[in-house]
Amino acid sequence: MKPAPFWYVRPQTREEAVEALARHGEEAKILAGGQSLVPMMNLRLARPRVLVDINRIAGLGILERRNGELVLGALVRHRQLEQDPRVTAACPILSQAAAHIGYPAIRNRGTVGGSLAHADPAAELSCALLATGGTAVLESTRGLREVPIEDLFVGPYTTCIRPQELLVEVRVPVLRGNARWGFAEFARHEGGFALALAACIVQLDGEGRVTSARVALGGVGPVPVRLRKAEESLQDAPLSEDRIAEAASFALLVEGYDDVHAPAWYRRRLAGWVVRQALLQAARGGA
Repeated sequence: MKPAPFWYVRPQTREEAVEALARHGEEAKILAGGQSLVPMMNLRLARPRVLVDINRIAGLGILERRNGELVLGALVRHRQLEQDPRVTAACPILSQAAAHIGYPAIRNRGTVGGSLAHADPAAELSCALLATGGTAVLESTRGLREVPIEDLFVGPYTTCIRPQELLVEVRVPVLRGNARWGFAEFARHEGGFALALAACIVQLDGEGRVTSARVALGGVGPVPVRLRKAEESLQDAPLSEDRIAEAASFALLVEGYDDVHAPAWYRRRLAGWVVRQALLQAARGGA
């Protein structure tokens, strides 16, 4: 099928982009990588009256370290996230998560901003960024607004981004000291949609005890979530197999959902497995 008719706008600056969004509001959709939006338009599941193509805007592809954070512009491609040594040095969990996204052709075009704005409950990048404690920066004609990643998702394929706002960058704390990380997912085949996925970042003291932990779970419920009880269970002790098993058990309490891919009970079982695998990877030093 072909998409329904639409007006095509190609702003050259961020100012022009947010002005277009302010003018057209809910009738507009942003085109970044197009790996989700274009198929939906072809199937006429999405019918925007106006398509705002941001690919020519300078600065939205920025990738740099700034003030202890890794700054990712909205147009950073998944392939760059996977392979850029600045990412693997600053926050390697993002590189690993990006390597699980679809296929190479998709990673070549898909973007950080597009993935977050699409808000697929099983998106690898959303889950990994939730574990990092990152922040999304949104821009409108009123200025900038910062939103913690854990507050960004409000439902399946739904975020708190307003129709007049453009996601311009994501800021991620750089991993330091004795930080350990892990990422795991279960999909029926390579490149397929994850039925469950988990990401964790654990900070250890000099004696190997956990001083802080962030454990994120995706693909099981309508939005990726932090497993706060699992995080609490890891505190003040080494990452032993018993502690990891206890933490993973809290994933079974997450309310799953049924769809054509898997029933809720099966997703919950997988949730415990992926959390355990991610924490075991962290215990091995993120290898």
